[in-house]
Amino acid sequence: MIALIDYGAGNLRSVENALARLNARATIAATPEDLARARAIIFPGVGAAGPAMASLRDRGLDQAVIAAIRTGIPFLGICLGMQLLFESSAEDGAACLAVLPGTVGRLPTREKLPHVGWNTLEHVRPHPVLQGMEGQAFYFVHTYVVVPRHPTVTAGETTHGVPFVSAVARQGLVGVQFHPERSGTAGLRLLENFLRFANVEAAA
Repeated sequence: MIALIDYGAGNLRSVENALARLNARATIAATPEDLARARAIIFPGVGAAGPAMASLRDRGLDQAVIAAIRTGIPFLGICLGMQLLFESSAEDGAACLAVLPGTVGRLPTREKLPHVGWNTLEHVRPHPVLQGMEGQAFYFVHTYVVVPRHPTVTAGETTHGVPFVSAVARQGLVGVQFHPERSGTAGLRLLENFLRFANVEAAA
């Protein structure tokens, strides 16, 4: 089963609907037990870092996420769902999950923030989930960006006045700053890549 992490603020239905278009079933995961049964996990993210982390901790999902990633369950973090994988965020001064080394900071650009709209994914490091995604346009809504400590984690970049990391990957874990569930055909292709990578069969 594909588990969508429910921390009380994610755009779960949009992701669920996008997966349904690929004939894939998803289950809303609101408890550690839900995540423990998952064959693949998607962490949709909207909102602010501090309240999101507080909700994860209140539900016991913070340690469940860390455990799932450590056991190698295929994992896709979207927008805030990627940012929370790092050590800390300048947004709310939040301590995050620390699955990946690095921080989250305000995008240092003179362009308008939040960065809202379509932009391209460039300089993609090979990973099955990102296959065929270089140069594709995706939908972004954000002010903060990840700053990985180690460049090898960076899997893709985008430019909004300045270049920023818009995709990360490490083994079975992938994170994207954009919203594939709101990115039309390209977004569906990325989700399909993730399903294939996770070896999750579509529903009959």
